[in-house]
Amino acid sequence: MNKVKSGLSLAVVMAMTATSVACSSGSQTATTATTTSPSPSTPVKAAEKEKPKEFKMTLRHIEIRDTAKSNLAILTSAVKATEAEVPGLKFELDGVEDVVNRDTKLKAEMQAGSPPPIFDLFGGADTLNYSKAGRLLDLTPILTELGLKDKFMNLNEFTVDGKIYGLPRSGFVEGVFYNKKMFADAGVQVPKTWDEFLKVCEAIKAKGITPIAMGGGAGDGWVINMLLNTLFVRIGGPQVQDGFATGKSKWTDPAVVEAFKKLEELKTKGYIDKNVIATKYSDGQARFYTGQAAMLFDGSWAASAIKSPKSIVANDASFFNFPNMGGGGDDMINGGWSNGYGFSSKLNENELKAVKSFIKNFYTEANQKLALKESGNIPALKLTDIGDATGLIAEIVQAQLSAKKGAFPAFDALVSPAVKKTLEATSEELIGGKITAQKAAEKMQAAQDAK
Repeated sequence: MNKVKSGLSLAVVMAMTATSVACSSGSQTATTATTTSPSPSTPVKAAEKEKPKEFKMTLRHIEIRDTAKSNLAILTSAVKATEAEVPGLKFELDGVEDVVNRDTKLKAEMQAGSPPPIFDLFGGADTLNYSKAGRLLDLTPILTELGLKDKFMNLNEFTVDGKIYGLPRSGFVEGVFYNKKMFADAGVQVPKTWDEFLKVCEAIKAKGITPIAMGGGAGDGWVINMLLNTLFVRIGGPQVQDGFATGKSKWTDPAVVEAFKKLEELKTKGYIDKNVIATKYSDGQARFYTGQAAMLFDGSWAASAIKSPKSIVANDASFFNFPNMGGGGDDMINGGWSNGYGFSSKLNENELKAVKSFIKNFYTEANQKLALKESGNIPALKLTDIGDATGLIAEIVQAQLSAKKGAFPAFDALVSPAVKKTLEATSEELIGGKITAQKAAEKMQAAQDAK
């Protein structure tokens, strides 16, 4: 049927062309008319008349560093696939440094109501504020249409009032890096429970080795809080920190006080580096990857330092999720999926088609496996397997996937900046022996009440 219609259209076009030329060109008409008789070139002209109208779309990204070349290649591939699917589409890639984008450029564009059609978006408060202002496209029906709604590991940081406004590219998890050789020499294995963890620490200490490296001083109290965060969620469940913002839970609740006590116990028993308060974060990392400590509680991003040329433990390092403690947060892992893409709520029909096509082409299992292999990116999608990723990165992802109850966000995504800063100072005081666990909890609740 389409072929018949095309043939009729071609005949009409040819007749109109011949008539038009004959009326306007006099003697030249005959020559022109002769040359416009059926020939191989005529179908090309007809096709040109049906060529779709071109339109351009800006895609703001932050893959501008040398270390992001692999990520940029994945993005570029998805862009080309999308251009091939959407007639007339041409993307303009706008690479911007991430802090400049988040804190300056995108913020100004959002205030003016003119963000790019596709842009790098941070989850949590940014997504909440921009969605409340009506700047973000509701992706909920699109994900359902594309069959992607249940494919992501966690969309909480991009979800507001049940609607999804952004899609993470990758994520992070926090847990324990450990030296396999030191564990073997001490005759211990990866602990599954708190009691087993204490026994591992004691065995390592008996070998004259610092069990846990940590640099939480000189303004780096957040490093201590990474471990504390896992402790109070392990004991009290993720609802404990969820309730800080609403007042439903308090820092003086028994589960939180117990977490402070567990942290204090690790320090007083000599399991955490005795120099923790005098050591900065990067130096704490270095104590692990230079072989001066057996374990390091850190985020997945630390893998790059542990695998760097400065490291002497690259081939001995592995990773495990923190042991269960018999509480509501067992079998979970501290992790987040905060960095991703958002889309403007002001899109025309063609731009909306392009957005759907881009999401389909970018958020694929193949791309996620490639980003994992090439850049060590924690997958944002639930993967059937981890592809051909190997080594430490693969072990981190395996720890993530083995967390049967999923991930919980870092506490500082749920509390005010003032409360976060107070906890950093309080943790340093606790681990420095200047304050008790109960007093630390009371100090935190006072900060929470004052916000």
